[in-house]
Order: sequence, then C-alpha cells, then structure tokens
Amino acid sequence: MECESFKQDDAVVVKPSGRMDAGTASVFEKECDKWIEKGETDLIADFENLEYISSAGLRSVLVVGKKLKPAGGELALCNMNGMVEEVFGMSGFKNIFNIFDTLEAALER
Repeated sequence: MECESFKQDDAVVVKPSGRMDAGTASVFEKECDKWIEKGETDLIADFENLEYISSAGLRSVLVVGKKLKPAGGELALCNMNGMVEEVFGMSGFKNIFNIFDTLEAALER
C-alpha cells in the first residue's frame, strides 16, 4: 500500500491506495503520526484509491482518531468505495467518524 499526504486549506489530507491490511496498516498510521507530531489536528483520510480494508486497517484508523481527540482534533473520512464503505458500516465505525462523500465536502465541514 502507498500513502501520500499533503496540506490542503486548514487540513491535512492522507490518501492511502491499495489494500490496508495487517501488513500495510502501519503505513497509514505512520503517515498520520508524522503530521500529528507537527501539531496538525485536522486530518482527512481520503479513501478514493483504497481497494480493501481489514480489521487491522480499521484499528489503525481508530488509533489515529483517538490520538487526535485530546488536542480537540478530528479524523474525517471521505470518498469510500462500495467495499470499504460496507466494512465501515458492518463494523459500526460509521457511527464513530464523520464521513463525507467527497474531499471537497470534508474540507468544507
């Protein structure tokens, strides 16, 4: 899995691509940690190019979200494809995170 990130407006966009599973979930977490350590508290995970997410991937998303809470921050999610959205729904994670259809909508929140 590859993971790019960039600052856009007042948020940091983290864009994983490929499969987020036990072998690759740490890539997403480390990319987010890099920004959190710089003091960024508004992160958006753009899942447009994410093909698959396992329970290990869900755990990494949850861990990042929890790291941001004490600083008043948030991890918002956007651009979920069918399978990824289904996994978030079945796991109950849709009730934990703010999820947006597009990156633009997530940036406007």
